[in-house]
Amino acid sequence: MRAVDLIIKKRDGGTLSAEELRFLMRGYVDGSVPDYQMSAWAMAVLWRGMDDRETADLTLAMAESGELLDLHAIAPLTVDKHSTGGVGDKTSLVLGPLCASLGLPVAKMSGRGLGFSGGTLDKLEAIPGMRIDLRPDEFAHLLRTVGLVIAGQGTELAPADKLLYALRDVTGTVPSLPLIAASIMSKKLAAGADCLVLDVKVGAGAFMKSLPEARALARQMVGIGQHAGRKVAAVITSMQQPLGYAIGNALEVKEAIATLQGNGPSDLVELCLALGAQLALLAGKASTTEDGYKLLTAVLNSGAAWRKFREFVAAQGGDLSTVDDPRLLPEATVVEPVAAPHDGFIGAIDADLLGLAVNALGGGRQRKDDRIDPSVGIVLVHKVGEFVAQGTPLATIHASHMDMFIQVHDRVQGAFHLQHSAPASLPLIYEVVEQASNVP
Repeated sequence: MRAVDLIIKKRDGGTLSAEELRFLMRGYVDGSVPDYQMSAWAMAVLWRGMDDRETADLTLAMAESGELLDLHAIAPLTVDKHSTGGVGDKTSLVLGPLCASLGLPVAKMSGRGLGFSGGTLDKLEAIPGMRIDLRPDEFAHLLRTVGLVIAGQGTELAPADKLLYALRDVTGTVPSLPLIAASIMSKKLAAGADCLVLDVKVGAGAFMKSLPEARALARQMVGIGQHAGRKVAAVITSMQQPLGYAIGNALEVKEAIATLQGNGPSDLVELCLALGAQLALLAGKASTTEDGYKLLTAVLNSGAAWRKFREFVAAQGGDLSTVDDPRLLPEATVVEPVAAPHDGFIGAIDADLLGLAVNALGGGRQRKDDRIDPSVGIVLVHKVGEFVAQGTPLATIHASHMDMFIQVHDRVQGAFHLQHSAPASLPLIYEVVEQASNVP
């Protein structure tokens, strides 16, 4: 078998077999398939596409290029969640404790964030002492004893994806739907969770800008999960404005804490309950999503999820005093409002622009080795549909010094689009994509 023959086959519209895809992925990891050939193959996939079975086989080949975790000796069933990324998305910090307190073990491996604010790991590291780089035996122990562990993704998991992801970024092949789906799902399959809910974001602040794009990605990923024998559902959710009010690492931890204590913003609470209900259904904990929703609501209202979060933080070395009193978490030196330039209803909030502003403040990274300032960010005061008078604060900027506040002020103000009449309400959840009842 030769890589060039497989490139030509895909270039000419052919379908590669599981064996051929494993050959390519193994060869790319061991160096026998060089970058220039893999670049040509990725471009052929971008132009020719892949059918569902081929995409699923590619995903499995990428997952099998490294270590495959089997957690069944520790927990008979584990659950996980993946988001395609959004501004102010701190759902993992709330959903993890919710599910774990319901008796659904959560084993989550995450990567670092790029752009916008940081990823889940960066948010957790805003808690002093919090350890996210865990040895395999530590990961297993915490899963067994706490039922919730969130840690950095090991380099052994899906190494083909890591290499291919970097290659696609510099070869103009990022927008390939099969390659996007395979990248996301290969890591999740390798991490070993039995049940997975996918939060597929759509809108101005998301990677997928239109509902048809988001629906296509969701269906493809759910199909991959089914092909691999996992239980998977996807929830297509809006990113037309930031989720919740806080954007920035420590600020988002504070909002997650408030949510677990029963004082969270309605959209964040609603989304976490909806995602959790899907996991409860997939795991057999609930017979309907409505029952799952009720179960999750009960553990939130009882304080069980909050207690589980404290247990999780303590088990991974975090300073409990800072979550019990979030004022002790990192706080910015400069906290200043951004005022409405004139009267009007907020017709739209450009989440993408606000995310880039937080990045400019130092709350996100452009490169993997960039340092993040956990204290900086933006907190919205008003959201879409609300009326604001001229001079009323739209948001507050949390910056390390006044020069940074001045630098991002205008773009934050410009992210709020004011209009004379009240806009139509924005949906939070568009639809749920479930597995087919049978697979050919």
